[in-house]
Amino acid sequence: MADYETFDLGPLTLQRGLTLPKAHLAYKTYGRLAPDKWNLILYPTSYAAHHTDIDWLIGPGRVLDPERYFIVIPNQLGNGLSTSPSNLSEPFGLGRNPVFTHWDNVHAQERLLREVFGVTHPALIYGWSMGGQQALHWGAIFPDRVTRLIAVCTSARTSPHNKVFLEGIRATLTSDAAWRDGRFVERPIKALRAFSRVYAGWAMSQAFYRERLWAGIGYASLEDYLVRAWEGNYLRRAGEDLLSMIETWYQSDISDNPIYNGNLDAALGAITARSIIMPSTTDLYFPVADGEAETRLMPNAEFRPVVSNWGHRAGNPAQCPEDEAFLRQAVRDLLGE
Repeated sequence: MADYETFDLGPLTLQRGLTLPKAHLAYKTYGRLAPDKWNLILYPTSYAAHHTDIDWLIGPGRVLDPERYFIVIPNQLGNGLSTSPSNLSEPFGLGRNPVFTHWDNVHAQERLLREVFGVTHPALIYGWSMGGQQALHWGAIFPDRVTRLIAVCTSARTSPHNKVFLEGIRATLTSDAAWRDGRFVERPIKALRAFSRVYAGWAMSQAFYRERLWAGIGYASLEDYLVRAWEGNYLRRAGEDLLSMIETWYQSDISDNPIYNGNLDAALGAITARSIIMPSTTDLYFPVADGEAETRLMPNAEFRPVVSNWGHRAGNPAQCPEDEAFLRQAVRDLLGE
């Protein structure tokens, strides 16, 4: 049995023009919604993640406390649980996969909060990586509804250098012999394993590998770490869903919409929420300098880098208590606890 609920979106017209006759969001809730509905925290998913991959930080004494807050994790479109290439009905799928954008994600999430829970003003939007991209989209698209926002290891617009990385992993996936006529005709095992190793080199910092930090978290060798932590992670996912989320990430831009017409400065300036922007000092995707430049354009934002050798994963520190404590303190500071 599924450990999540499903919100029927009905016919869904996407930002890039296609209409899906039927779409849905898969979501999971933690804690209880207060009678006056003040305590909802929205926590969107990151790249390739299901809610079960990121809910480790929910619990008493963790980053997000379900004893005080009602936490909702919406699985982003394309991740395999919500509407995705792997579960689309014909004529979609089979190489005719729609492009999902964060505009689509955020508007679907807004409907979920309003129509299911009766919430229009969440207490906090919290997100890491692609979840952080969604958090920043929330702040720009609904500035009058978002009062607090934490964006960890992310960006408001995908940078050119980040796009080069995405082009690389996309090429890795589609180089498999299973990729034919714009779709996978069978499971691309060879490509998924190669993809995983490319990803491992970007997600963790040079210092993480130099200092053999993998040895302190239960791995006997570097190969053991690459096979179990990285191949084991991405072999769980459908290749077409991984490609879909790459495109969502590639196109991420809080100003790419009819509100801001590509003016990123205006979009950042419109985010009036009290915000904490938290890049990792060793992140290869979303470097500190990029995060600092974006934060300067946000009127109510604090720049609070995570000093860590865990690279991008400093923002999802399931195995690093020090980084988790730093994130937990940011949440408590912003919520006034």
